[in-house]
Amino acid sequence: MMVIYAIIVLGVLIFVHELGHFLLAKLLGVRVEKFSLGFGPKLAGYRIGETEYLISAFPLGGYVKMFGEGGFIEGGERHHPPGEEKSGAETQPVEAPRELTEEEQAHSFYHKPPLARIAIVMAGPVFNLIFAWLIFVVLCMIGVPSVTTKIGEVLKDKPAARAGIEKGDAIVSINGKRISHWDEIAKMIAASKGRPVDLTVKRDSREIPFTITPEPRVSKNIFGEDTKGFAIGVASAGEIVTERYNPFQAVIQGSIQTWKVIDITVMSLVKMVQRVVPMDSIGGPIMIAKMAGEQASAGGSSFLAFMALLSVNLGILNLLPVPVLDGGHLFFYFWELIFRRPVSQKTREYAQQIGLMLLLGLMLLAFYNDIVRYFVGQG
Repeated sequence: MMVIYAIIVLGVLIFVHELGHFLLAKLLGVRVEKFSLGFGPKLAGYRIGETEYLISAFPLGGYVKMFGEGGFIEGGERHHPPGEEKSGAETQPVEAPRELTEEEQAHSFYHKPPLARIAIVMAGPVFNLIFAWLIFVVLCMIGVPSVTTKIGEVLKDKPAARAGIEKGDAIVSINGKRISHWDEIAKMIAASKGRPVDLTVKRDSREIPFTITPEPRVSKNIFGEDTKGFAIGVASAGEIVTERYNPFQAVIQGSIQTWKVIDITVMSLVKMVQRVVPMDSIGGPIMIAKMAGEQASAGGSSFLAFMALLSVNLGILNLLPVPVLDGGHLFFYFWELIFRRPVSQKTREYAQQIGLMLLLGLMLLAFYNDIVRYFVGQG
């Protein structure tokens, strides 16, 4: 079942990503020759009009093949851009490449202006981000779990204990602002910078005011780094309620949640480069399958939230300026847009080879981490 759930998650996210490329290409008049879920040997296919729709053997990716992509024309012979010299191997007496007709150029990806190509390439990652946003909006309307402000523990000799706060109290306001979520407490206490704060707690049916001065503390953030902040010495009771939002509120909350996930994803990449996040935290298909199974077992909402999280990750990772990924293509097209000339074919080929090696190395690392994490570790 874990494998099935993983195939569902990856299949949907790859479809959404490639659909972005496909729709923008069609919108801008580019002929799409193939739309494939998966890569490698063809398992099944069906042609509709000018496009062949495929299911391929390896479900860890997909592609949209556009006419004229990469400067190639029918027959596999390359159409050389104006001003680009042929390599020595191509100076041998061979049949000259056929020039594209005006009608073919109108439907060729290569002959579209840089901004059009940028839009087509950007569409894949953008569709992944939009898809995640839509999931979060739907989840906000269905209902999302929220931790209440009920206190489960008052730490001895801390500001809250000295002020008279008790276990079972629920904080209802801080400095006059009504609150209902536990994470609001931490944010507002941190914002005090150590200045006294006015708290109102609900105890039984009464609301009791307190004035408490937070004290400095050092804690760990999600990346394991020490961070300085302020606290009053209380812990959550872990009481959870389900909150539902109307469509307008859901759009706002879904946008906030999407931005939070984007921010965490980008910061995780930065921390990985800084070696704060260890490389052994990278996971591959086995990790995805395991997590997909766990989230599916937890319920439909958890499974959808997991899919949204992966969709953001897929969108952000594809924007990295690494050849082979969408971000690498974008780098070349932005270069062409700024300097008014394309990057030479030879440079692009070398870059693609380097990018492919980097990607394969990352995939091998992910597989290795999965094997160590779920097989060697258990042995």
